[in-house]
Amino acid sequence: MPAVPSAALTTAGLIGGYSAARATGNRPLGGVVLAAFGAAAFEATRRRSGVGAAVAVTGTYVAAFGLSHPLAKKIGSWPAVLSVTAATAAVAVSAGDRDGS
Repeated sequence: MPAVPSAALTTAGLIGGYSAARATGNRPLGGVVLAAFGAAAFEATRRRSGVGAAVAVTGTYVAAFGLSHPLAKKIGSWPAVLSVTAATAAVAVSAGDRDGS
């Protein structure tokens, strides 16, 4: 079975985490979704491209989550989430979704 690309996992985590928190009003639930997909993205990247790439993708993912909050105050919640998600997916594709061999 082929591995799920880390870009798909980071996208699901950022958009899914925000969606879960917004739909339920339960921010910790959004955090659980964010953390679960972040862990899965780390492991997928580690297996495919090594620890260094996994740390880079995960660091970008965490930074994107943090940056989405002040960005949302300037451009709105959904545009902020989608913007940081696109940037994170680009990093994941370039650093994590390639064969490390």
